[in-house]
Amino acid sequence: MSQDDSEKSADGDMNSSMENVSENEIGFSQEDNVGEDSKAEGQTSIETDEAAAQRMVIYNAEMDIRVDNFEKARNALEQKAKAYNGYIVQSNSNRFDGEQQSGTMTFRIPQEHFNAFLNDAEGLSIQVNNRHVSGQDVTEEYVDLESRMKSKKAVEARLLDFMKQAQKTEDLLKISSDLADVQEQIEQIAGRKKFLENQTALSTVTITLQENEVPVSKIDNDSLNTWQKIKKQFADNINILLAAGSGIIVFLIGNLPILLIVAAIVAAILYFARKKAGQRQNNNIDSNS
Repeated sequence: MSQDDSEKSADGDMNSSMENVSENEIGFSQEDNVGEDSKAEGQTSIETDEAAAQRMVIYNAEMDIRVDNFEKARNALEQKAKAYNGYIVQSNSNRFDGEQQSGTMTFRIPQEHFNAFLNDAEGLSIQVNNRHVSGQDVTEEYVDLESRMKSKKAVEARLLDFMKQAQKTEDLLKISSDLADVQEQIEQIAGRKKFLENQTALSTVTITLQENEVPVSKIDNDSLNTWQKIKKQFADNINILLAAGSGIIVFLIGNLPILLIVAAIVAAILYFARKKAGQRQNNNIDSNS
């Protein structure tokens, strides 16, 4: 066989292999090829059995508790979370009528300390109004992601191997495109796995705190000042009387000419009225005589 015939034969084998990858392996990466799933089925069953001994569960809890002192309870919960290697995600508080406090706190607590933290929170309360705990088992999903990841990695390895052997530009472009799709799917699977690992490793606990007693305000002696208030009230009344007297004096003196005229007129009217009354009385006496 000549050298040209050998090269043609090699190229034919490469194209045939690439077609098989494109049709079978790439098809699996995009549509979960049945052949690859069957190959991983046995291993998946083994992994499922192993995972059954340690289930992956996402735990969430919500609590509504009443406490004697809001600030003390909040600080105690923060210290408990820190002692369990957890952390606070969110915290808010408010005051009712400027006195009674309430608020909500959200924590992320390692799963092994989940129940202990809930018990500690109950221990800080004088009354538990509500406690709700829920769990979501994601073991099967995680095992399935592991199986899919191994299959995608196998396809990625084959594509990388064919990329090294490819000599034609069009072959490289085709393999690069298929490889990019597979690697994108691998990243998505890895992201989902990491999310599930984080959610199962740390539980979410939301606690609503309500203060039980309203603190009584202290008597403010400075705000009483009885003697000072008496003196102020007395001075205010004196000022009112002086202002009234001053107003009367100003009125009389300022309107004196008019007042004199009015007084004269009134006096004249009274004089003539009395004089006329005297004349009538005299006439009545004369008539009786």
